[in-house]
Amino acid sequence: MSVRYPVIYEEGPVSWGASVPDLPGCFAVDATRDEVERLIREAIEAHIEALRESGIPVPGPAHEVGEVEVTTA
Repeated sequence: MSVRYPVIYEEGPVSWGASVPDLPGCFAVDATRDEVERLIREAIEAHIEALRESGIPVPGPAHEVGEVEVTTA
């Protein structure tokens, strides 16, 4: 079974970060976007495995991602 979790990517001054709103505490940081995408996939899998091993229910995706276009001055 596969599940799609929304991931938030943020570019910082010297690195990229990724977090999963539906899995609190699940995040990754690396120098490049490509590498942080790989790491967040691994982090999600490990996070879910840890929840299951602890007998904690795995939350399903509850957030949706959207974009809003605005005009700036």
